[in-house]
Amino acid sequence: MQIYTVEAILLVFLIMITGCIIYERDLLSAVMIYCAFSFGAVLLYLMMGSPDVAFTEVVVGTVSTIFYVIALKKIDRWCK
Repeated sequence: MQIYTVEAILLVFLIMITGCIIYERDLLSAVMIYCAFSFGAVLLYLMMGSPDVAFTEVVVGTVSTIFYVIALKKIDRWCK
């Protein structure tokens, strides 16, 4: 029963992070919040017993965050 509570808290955390990403005007902040979303997803996958999916999420989340930051160096940081 206790593990379901932690999973539910993580799911609510992911939903709240998604809302923050959608309404964030600063693109660099949105990328960093996306990194937190990826970390939360990794924790959720590990708790559900699928370390292979968690490892894949770590790799994809890290690489995509690096690509987003590199792309933001070339464009304007603020959303209009």
